[in-house]
Amino acid sequence: MKHILDTDIKFLTGVGEVRAGLLNKELGIYTFRDMIHTYPFRYIDRSKIYNISEIVPGTAYIQIRGTVTGISMAGTGRSQRLSIILKDSTGSIELVFFKGIKWVKDKISQGKEYFVFGKPTQFRDTVNMVHPEIDSVDQRLATPLSKSLTGVYSSTDKLRNGGITNKLFSKLQSSLLEKINGKIEETLPAQIIRKYNLCPLPFALKNIHFPDDTASLEAARFRLKFEELFFLQLSLLKQKCIRGRLSSGILLPKVGKAFNACYNALPFPLTGAQKRVIKEIREDMISGHQMNRLLQGDVGSGKTMVALLSALLAVDNGYQACIMAPTEVLALQHFKNISRNLEGTGVSVALLTGSSRKKERDAIDAALSDGSLNIIVGTHALIEERVRIPKLGLVIIDEQHRFGVEQRARLRYKSDFAPHILVMTATPIPRTLAMTLYGDLDVSIIDEMPPGRKPVMTMHVTESKRDSLYAFIKKEIAMGHQAFIVYPLIKESETMDYKNLEEGFQQIINEFPAPKYSVAVVHGQQKNQDKAYDMDLFASGKADILVATSVIEVGVDVPNASVMVIESAERFGLSQLHQLRGRVGRGAEKSYCILMTGYKMSKESRRRIELMCATTDGFELAEEDMKMRGPGDIDGTRQSGIAFDLKISNLSKDNLILNMARDAAASILELDPLMESPETKRLIEHLNTLRLNNGEIISDYSEIS
Repeated sequence: MKHILDTDIKFLTGVGEVRAGLLNKELGIYTFRDMIHTYPFRYIDRSKIYNISEIVPGTAYIQIRGTVTGISMAGTGRSQRLSIILKDSTGSIELVFFKGIKWVKDKISQGKEYFVFGKPTQFRDTVNMVHPEIDSVDQRLATPLSKSLTGVYSSTDKLRNGGITNKLFSKLQSSLLEKINGKIEETLPAQIIRKYNLCPLPFALKNIHFPDDTASLEAARFRLKFEELFFLQLSLLKQKCIRGRLSSGILLPKVGKAFNACYNALPFPLTGAQKRVIKEIREDMISGHQMNRLLQGDVGSGKTMVALLSALLAVDNGYQACIMAPTEVLALQHFKNISRNLEGTGVSVALLTGSSRKKERDAIDAALSDGSLNIIVGTHALIEERVRIPKLGLVIIDEQHRFGVEQRARLRYKSDFAPHILVMTATPIPRTLAMTLYGDLDVSIIDEMPPGRKPVMTMHVTESKRDSLYAFIKKEIAMGHQAFIVYPLIKESETMDYKNLEEGFQQIINEFPAPKYSVAVVHGQQKNQDKAYDMDLFASGKADILVATSVIEVGVDVPNASVMVIESAERFGLSQLHQLRGRVGRGAEKSYCILMTGYKMSKESRRRIELMCATTDGFELAEEDMKMRGPGDIDGTRQSGIAFDLKISNLSKDNLILNMARDAAASILELDPLMESPETKRLIEHLNTLRLNNGEIISDYSEIS
């Protein structure tokens, strides 16, 4: 039987077909469940009543109480407005209405006392309130919404124009709470509620919308945040638990000739962090279970070498490995570096991308099928249906957040058995976010940089210093070095005055003329062969400057480049700025990252620039980025397959609750790994009602229940 919370929102008193359509489109509210879990984003304390003489224009919403002393109409046609004069013992104020005039006039009577709630504004030399809420004293004191803390809900112009004001939204929530009263079942096990001192769910839902007091609101918030994070963690840990118990993995016990030949020929020793991670990967490969591991490492920390040595463990045991990268530029670079490191080992490697010719593809397909090709490096071309890798033992996915969930999954079915999976990212992810993004994966972190790498000096420069900047770049080029100059846009935008690549490229070739200087250009709208040609010019040292968009953000490795100039740096996020900075400082020379901005910047943009100049620690920057922008905006997380439309939790602020929720979920699985008891089966049922932001189920465990 359908639960009452799954009722279509149009059947809630006061909604109907038209308003339901607005709620569907504007807020994603389709059912009673969606409605009750749409929480206020802030609260206004209506316990205080201001004197009219205290009102200052531009302050937050306030409440006043007074008597209507005048009602009049002014203007004509569309500029017609209703003017109401409200007076108390300290002064008077004009209340102005441009819409709903007839409805307001019918509601208001001269000489009667009202509560008025609104935002003070200034028109010419007088203070007024435009479209405030007005309640008669009798009505206000009688309504159940007269609590001192009033919730404010997210809204849009279309909702307000459609008559769905914050006041109406509150009334709808009140009506819904009455309708579902006594029909809300507890979702969490009793022992969890006791252990973490959680308030009952009905109490939480009532007090999140209409708090009895501050303490009740805090109790409701804690309960709902805990529950939200508990079920998210339970779904992830459950997947991990099922894999650990049911998924058998290929055994790769041998450390053989290929691994040792490559390892012994390395021109530099591995860092302690690289050795630790390789050990963790090897333990997975001999465990008998399929490896599902995330490798996190800051730019330049040596992830690619760990990936190669891991691939050679598969090769030494008679299996094949594939490495998938998000762009042809990065795939080509991986192929070149891996080929160089495999010289003399007898291990074969090939590159497969969208640009590969048919003859090359046919040869690669044949070599993969007969097992003579050991390692295949490529882009999305690897997941095409025609590609078969019968002895695929290890899948390595670089910059994994650039791929959709389905794309990553398709690589797992290229062979006759489940290969080990290693996903890598150079985008530092805060621990709290990693727990939620990758809660079903084991996480390895390379937290140590290779010896000899010098920190990149980061500087903030404005337009007035451009001549000095160009002189500095010329000095670096005279010393035999190269420079990146990165722009946020390809073509000029009518709405944005950020430096664009086309204009910038012209300016650079004028400032750095041929034949003394050579300038290459790379952006996402070029043909692949043109992009590869210019990239090769720069990588081989034949071009002094590479003018580019952020297409070069990931993976471009030119050790001779010592200068990274980021134009309109205020346009980029912290994570992207850090990735771009990582393109320099890859050689032994001192390197520089120069952040060019306009004079005027938002407070947040200025903070990002200051942080970039203050630290080169990617994980520290990632934490700050999440605090500033929220987890859903951090690069790539929307493609992760995990819901980030969290209704009430904030991963940058609620890490303590997240840890508690994860511990609680782990304790459930420890006692009942397959969730077979009646109580844990109820948890499965609730998990299957939780929809992601794309409308899918978090996890359907019915096949094992």
